[in-house]
Order: sequence, then C-alpha cells, then structure tokens
Amino acid sequence: MAKNPSDRLLADLHQVVTDAESLLRATSDQTSATASELRARVQATLDRAKGSLGDFQAAAIDRAKAAGKATDDYVHSNPWESIGVAAGVGLLLGLLISRK
Repeated sequence: MAKNPSDRLLADLHQVVTDAESLLRATSDQTSATASELRARVQATLDRAKGSLGDFQAAAIDRAKAAGKATDDYVHSNPWESIGVAAGVGLLLGLLISRK
C-alpha cells in the first residue's frame, strides 16, 4: 500500500537525519578548526530537525486521532445518513471500477 505524501516526507526527513549523523561520526577524526566548527553547526541543525520531526509526528497523530473521533461521533449520531453515504460511495466506486 502506498504511503501518503506526509508519511513519505517524514520517512525521508528521518533518513536525512540518520545519514547526516552517520556522516558526522565518520568525520569525527578530522580535527581541523573548520571541520570542528562545521560538525558543531550540523549537529545543532540536526538536533533542531529531530525536535521538529518529533513535533510534526505528534501533531499528525493528534490530528488523525481527532479526525477518527469526529468521524466516530458523526456515525454514532447519524447512523442512517452514514449508511446512505457509504452505500452511495460504494455504488459510485463500483460503477467507476466496472467501466472500461
């Protein structure tokens, strides 16, 4: 099953952070002042990115839970309307799939 764009973006950002951390570890034996300064800046940026990724992930989870709760509440409040909408969507999908 294909991931949605937000999931792909999050996975890509996690991979970038992981790769950058590996690069920092691989160059840790270089002791020039420029290399040390660059490593420090990259590490600070990585730390901020990790925090942002964690915040983004938590916000996405919260939004998904809120959407699920709102849907559940709506279906429980309007069961017949929900059945009608689901049947209509199913009929449309069936018609679209059966067309050639």
